Amino acid sequence: MPSRQSTPGIHPWLVDTETKLVRGEAAFRACLELQRQGFHPDVVIAHPGWGESLFVKEVWPDARLAIYCEFFYQAHGADVGVDPEFPDGPFPRARMRAKNFNNLLHFDLADAGISPTRWQADGFPSPMRDRIAVIHDGIDTDLLVPNPAVALAFSTPSEKVTIRKTDEVITFVSRDLEPLRGYHRFMRALPEILQRRPHARVLVVGGDGVSYGPRPDPARFGARSWKQIFLDEVRDALGPQGMARVHFLGRLSHADFVSVLQISSVHVYLTYPYVLSWSLLEAMSVGCAIVASDTAPVWEAVVHDETGRLFDFFDPGQLAQEVCALLDDAGARARLGGNARLFAQGNFDLRKVCLPRQLHWLHGIAGSPLRS
Repeated sequence: MPSRQSTPGIHPWLVDTETKLVRGEAAFRACLELQRQGFHPDVVIAHPGWGESLFVKEVWPDARLAIYCEFFYQAHGADVGVDPEFPDGPFPRARMRAKNFNNLLHFDLADAGISPTRWQADGFPSPMRDRIAVIHDGIDTDLLVPNPAVALAFSTPSEKVTIRKTDEVITFVSRDLEPLRGYHRFMRALPEILQRRPHARVLVVGGDGVSYGPRPDPARFGARSWKQIFLDEVRDALGPQGMARVHFLGRLSHADFVSVLQISSVHVYLTYPYVLSWSLLEAMSVGCAIVASDTAPVWEAVVHDETGRLFDFFDPGQLAQEVCALLDDAGARARLGGNARLFAQGNFDLRKVCLPRQLHWLHGIAGSPLRS
């Protein structure tokens, strides 16, 4: 366990780095205890994002250290500075650069790295990028299957709702409902979608906080959450009838989440250029007809009009058009959903694709010489 917390009053750009040092020290002491018990690993695999692996080599200098290279913070071209609605000045960009201190320290230690997508790997600077293998974590495509018999039941303040695969259902999923995952753009498309599709229902899955992006500026938005801010924005345009067809389900168990995907007629996925969500790949495995934002790294999974439809992240009208076009075309939905499932099985299946590649990568590290 960490022996201390962050220092009160420390420079705010250093809080992140100090937190990682505190965790790294705690892990270092735990590794020393393992060493005293006679444990001497050949390979240590770590996610360096929280700092625990910073001092592994001080305990086991002959062990090969392999790290999970999830994200290298960018001052431009990724999650910072891409949305003109939320302009970033020089201070957030400087803070992003400071957040890479931990990444940079690990580059000097790591013998190898692994990233789930090419876009994530390419965000890391050379020479670290040259040591990164691109292998996805993998999803269970045997569990994530189409299910035409699925039904989903829930209660609202005014009614009990049961939705079946034969109903017209638009789904949107994010760990938390925030701009980084395009929640604001999705909500702005709903008035047109629901006006054009009078029988459609919308299922929105996600929490009421933030997972990746910043919290709302209270000076601009008051004490409201992102979910409430953009729901309030479209409330009048939706009207009472539209609002009654938009269902916020919160965070769900994985089994219920899979049912939501299985019941979906059209699944919408949006993101800034950022880490690709597992939910998109799971939706593909289930056979969803997907409408996704035309942003990296979505391109590694969704090929326009082959495994889904792509649209301009900043154009809610185009999003509405693509969703309604697919709702009008059962044949296109079946074709895109079938292709999406085949693509997920061929590229992201855990047991048949990703795990064998991961094991091959691991054996290669174990048999390779240490970096000098």
